[in-house]
Amino acid sequence: MHSQTLTPIEELTARKEKLQKHLVEQNTGGALILQNADLFYFSGTTQQCYLYIPAEGDCVLMARKDRNRARDESALSQVVPISSPREIPGILEDHGLSIPETMGLELDVLPANQYFSFQHLFKPAALADVSMAIRTIRAVKSDYETELIRKAAAMSDRLAAEVPGLLRENITEVELAGMIEATARKWGHQGVTRMRLFGAELFYGHVMAGPTAAEPSHLSSPTGGAGLNPAVAQGASMRPIGRNEPILVDMVFALDGYHSDHTRIFCMGEPDKSLSTAHNAMLDIQEAVKAAAVPGTTAGELYDMAVAKAQSSGLADHFMGVGENRIRFVGHGVGLEVDELPVLARGQQMALEKNMVIALEPKVIFPGKGVVGVENTHVVTENGLEQLGTFREDIVVVDV
Repeated sequence: MHSQTLTPIEELTARKEKLQKHLVEQNTGGALILQNADLFYFSGTTQQCYLYIPAEGDCVLMARKDRNRARDESALSQVVPISSPREIPGILEDHGLSIPETMGLELDVLPANQYFSFQHLFKPAALADVSMAIRTIRAVKSDYETELIRKAAAMSDRLAAEVPGLLRENITEVELAGMIEATARKWGHQGVTRMRLFGAELFYGHVMAGPTAAEPSHLSSPTGGAGLNPAVAQGASMRPIGRNEPILVDMVFALDGYHSDHTRIFCMGEPDKSLSTAHNAMLDIQEAVKAAAVPGTTAGELYDMAVAKAQSSGLADHFMGVGENRIRFVGHGVGLEVDELPVLARGQQMALEKNMVIALEPKVIFPGKGVVGVENTHVVTENGLEQLGTFREDIVVVDV
């Protein structure tokens, strides 16, 4: 094995026990974990595996490809080979387990054809959804996870500090994005940026400027971008970046599985005064939410606070989008995936808990002009949000 960060058995055991508590409470005899982020969370590997977590006892990791890597990467004690899911009942029986009366599955992401296949394979077991339980468990990070996210956030700051040196007259959005991405990769960015939402895709993040940054897209994000073609239709374009227009660098740094979400604004020359004023208003919103986001506060309350402050600044019509393209959240959980719980969105009743990790991203979009705002990854503490990003948050004016 190369020198890599492997998940300690203590972490895997604690995570398993949290899910097992839920399984017992819901009278679910066991759960079969398949999706990559969940599989990594509970087993420490993303090799092609079926992970069975019984309501009581030890997990069984059934490894299909690559079996040797699964054994090397996972600290679980029971890692066995499998050639087909049809072998699952027999393997469980060999380990003193049986197909339970109710089997938990990740029904938010499981393809329908696999669901029907398991329905036949595990008959007469009832199939139940454990995806919300898994996402809720994953929302509260351990000290081990938080430390990994801190390291990713430090890399986000380091990456932002490189941007001024990359800017030059007539550089295109995609060329700037490519240089930022190459730098991140050189420093250990894993390349894959995971999202759970069906159909959601993100390549490193968004680097775009001026009017094209304000173009909406299909992505559940306040920013869209023109992109390179209709097949992707988001992110950087071939358009040259102009002087005096805000350059949005909204990049995800993914390190050892965990993500940091981070946005800063740059400008070649002085931006329009109205943009600077709006940007400062977003910084004020960030500070207000940070102070209010103590354990017990609901995600919806924080969203309502952010909207009220945007309204008092006269920016309500541009906050987190314009018109029908406005998104109804101001922050989201982040960890092994970029779109985790909690979501600071309208009406969300999930209460914050200590050690949740939240990317807070108040932004304003001005069609035809650009995007300003900020994003930082934070840890929920008893005193509010601890901000992990420390790179300067004003609009960074670069002389070129």
